[in-house]
Amino acid sequence: PGPLRPALAGAACAALLAAACGPTPETVVWLLLVPGATVLAAVDIAVLRLPDVLTLPLGALAVLGTGIAALVPGGQGSWPRALGGAAVLAGVFFVLALISPAGMGLGDVKLAPALGAALGWYGWDVLLTGVFAGFLLAAGYALFLVIARGAGRRTEFCMGPFLAMGALLGVAIGGLAA
Repeated sequence: PGPLRPALAGAACAALLAAACGPTPETVVWLLLVPGATVLAAVDIAVLRLPDVLTLPLGALAVLGTGIAALVPGGQGSWPRALGGAAVLAGVFFVLALISPAGMGLGDVKLAPALGAALGWYGWDVLLTGVFAGFLLAAGYALFLVIARGAGRRTEFCMGPFLAMGALLGVAIGGLAA
């Protein structure tokens, strides 16, 4: 697909996050992360890969951005928790990739620090909610592939967009609850 669909998706995500999180320092971070996550999702859909040139800077932006947001008055989260979320989610995804390389790729592992920092900012419950939502969305898509397209166990599909959507939902919920 052309650039219009990802641009519209990114704009919708940014609007949702801005509405859910309000005028807080972390909202600026979320709005900076949206374009990168949108591009990553489009790339993953197109080629079933999450390239390092996109995942690593996104993770750095999430970790550094939440650190800066923690220094600005009005922040609704915790930077140590964001760091913990980044580390824990990367570790969990790495173990999943070792156990089942066909199910979780290293690109997903390298995306985990960005997602973990954003979700962890608001708390462990938000991190679990966002990750669960991502896996639930992916499972729903897998079920669709099985029913509508006759997919089997070896059918590949991208996890990145679903993980990003789950994180978006988790951060929005965290922003609303903060």
